[in-house]
Amino acid sequence: MADEAPFQFLHNEVIQYISKSAEKGETENGRNITKLENMGFRVGQGLIERLTKDTSRFKDELDIMKFICKDFWTCVFKKQIDNLRTNHQGIYVLQDNKFRLLSQLSAGKQHLEHAPKYLSFTCGLVRGALSNLGVKSIVTAEVSVMPACKFQVMIQKM
Repeated sequence: MADEAPFQFLHNEVIQYISKSAEKGETENGRNITKLENMGFRVGQGLIERLTKDTSRFKDELDIMKFICKDFWTCVFKKQIDNLRTNHQGIYVLQDNKFRLLSQLSAGKQHLEHAPKYLSFTCGLVRGALSNLGVKSIVTAEVSVMPACKFQVMIQKM
């Protein structure tokens, strides 16, 4: 648990730094969210490489998603995903009912507009991990009630 606080602190500091550059007019908000996602993408690539070095090959994409929900999520957020759903056609929904990076924000609806910048790094994290496992994807996040959130992973068929 000791390594959880520095990660959350670093995440918050990166978001504040990027948000302040938007306020100064250096970049627009959409570019900032893309920056955060790209940071997460690179971290996800490196992390999954370390996590899977002693793991046997995955049978299919469902196995990969189960690994992301259990082992990968536990490594990053110290808990498993609460719910994984799929339509068996390349769309997966990962639900975290108490997402750690949103838990510092108030549970009210007044902070919902700030949620995308807190979730973009994690979207990139998942996309980068999947990319390094040979799965091209689009990852989006949705928050309806804080601190619960859903990450939708759409697998891109090559």
